Amino acid sequence: MIDVGRMGYRAAWALQSQLLQDRIDDHIANVVLLVEHDAPVYTVGRKSGAMANVLDPGEAEVIEVERGGDVTWHGPGQFVAYPICKLEGAERDLHRWLRTLEDVLIDTVSAVGLGGERDPRNTGVWVGGRKVGSIGIACRRWVTWHGLALNVNPDLAWFRRINPCGLESALLSSLSVEAGRPLTVDDVRVPLSRRLAAL
Repeated sequence: MIDVGRMGYRAAWALQSQLLQDRIDDHIANVVLLVEHDAPVYTVGRKSGAMANVLDPGEAEVIEVERGGDVTWHGPGQFVAYPICKLEGAERDLHRWLRTLEDVLIDTVSAVGLGGERDPRNTGVWVGGRKVGSIGIACRRWVTWHGLALNVNPDLAWFRRINPCGLESALLSSLSVEAGRPLTVDDVRVPLSRRLAAL
């Protein structure tokens, strides 16, 4: 587990890329990079037409990345985990890996007293019909990278500048909003770290 605290998206992306290659080459064991991105950024995945869902990025940078999925936002108030893990044997199933990451988010949401759930039509985790956790992965030579993002207390106005994951922005929420009390990234850091370490 590597918790870098706050870091810009591009710096974290470069670190992920290095860890990915090290894992492919078996120079390191599985590792998870934990980060809160320190400035707003929109990332666009490989899904066809995803760039059209960037409506008005304002001053935020827009970056095309290798992961699957559509457009999403990263920035302050969101806790992000990038598992760089080699899938071996029966684990070589990307749908199973996505469900595993959903389980991690559901358990983390539970740790702050909320009931997280899946939506059979959309990858991610929801509370009361609103999305609080997003997942988007890439895989190279059966080593995964990119990962999951949990909205703890971000400025949700950033999501109104896009169709997040191809959805209406009104469907996006945060743990603080759903819990009706202030929560911070530190409130989820330990439960999320422990659940990922258990993998």
